[in-house]
Amino acid sequence: MEEIIDPERFSKAKEEAEALYKSIGEVYCPYLGEKVSFNAKGLEHLKFKGRNKARSQRDQYIRLRLLSLAPEIIKKSHTLQGLFETKNFELEKTSSQWKGILRNVVYYEFISVIKKTRVRVLIKKVEDGPKYFWSIIPFWKQSELTGKRHIHNGKPEED
Repeated sequence: MEEIIDPERFSKAKEEAEALYKSIGEVYCPYLGEKVSFNAKGLEHLKFKGRNKARSQRDQYIRLRLLSLAPEIIKKSHTLQGLFETKNFELEKTSSQWKGILRNVVYYEFISVIKKTRVRVLIKKVEDGPKYFWSIIPFWKQSELTGKRHIHNGKPEED
């Protein structure tokens, strides 16, 4: 059974994380040699796995609490730990309608241990667009068969 987060604590964490997120703007990543933006898509992804599919309150709470580590990790990242290239249906507004359009997507993974917390940060790039923060994940899983670490669980769009 999922641990229940006190509603007041959750609300406070959410408000603080949203204010922090909106204040970040962009962060320079030494590995990528360019700035990574913290746009609305990344914040939405911390709260939702997909369109109209909310994350559990516990999952949101953990990610929102870890959010302050993301800019620090990106600023200090000189080595890429993972790269995943795929095709995803990305929502785009065309002729005043939102449509899912198949696009090439690249996820960049940076892993760090900061303040005794092991996390990974995903940065997303859609086709020739800018790179932007996508997710912060408190731990990663290892395959029971191979013992190898997973950059995703088969669905980085949801990770």
